[in-house]
Amino acid sequence: MSQSKTTKEIKIVARPVVTIDAVKRDTRKLKLLHIIDMIGQISEKGLTQLIYKLKNDKGIDLGYKFFSIAGVPNSKELLEDVRVLLYLGLVESDPITRKLRLTSLGKEFLGSEGSKVSKEDLDNISNALDELKTYIQSLDSTTEIVIRGMRSLRGRRRRRR
Repeated sequence: MSQSKTTKEIKIVARPVVTIDAVKRDTRKLKLLHIIDMIGQISEKGLTQLIYKLKNDKGIDLGYKFFSIAGVPNSKELLEDVRVLLYLGLVESDPITRKLRLTSLGKEFLGSEGSKVSKEDLDNISNALDELKTYIQSLDSTTEIVIRGMRSLRGRRRRRR
């Protein structure tokens, strides 16, 4: 009678810890916070489209690299920055609409550290946002309609059983 031995290995992956001090030094994340503040509420998909359009249509490059999948722009760096802001509590996601918005901590942070972004950059971003706002709002409302439709279908399936 032989016993088979099994071993389990634990793989440890080191991830750098991100602090608010790191965000203070990163103008890209500060600009992202300003954009979310100017828009109010925006979905991650809408934010990705907005940053992509700012770069390609308006010539405002925030430093994100984009790749296109089936004609839809995506940026791994942008989504990582959003996750960092969510992790630090500067941005929150609405549980129903899944839209990003600044928290009170995020607003306080922008009030104290937001001046590190130049006034000229903020004016350029603000002017471009005014032109792109309706496009982003229509994209977000389309996404919201799809989410509501999926939720209503989910509810109907449960009732039929």
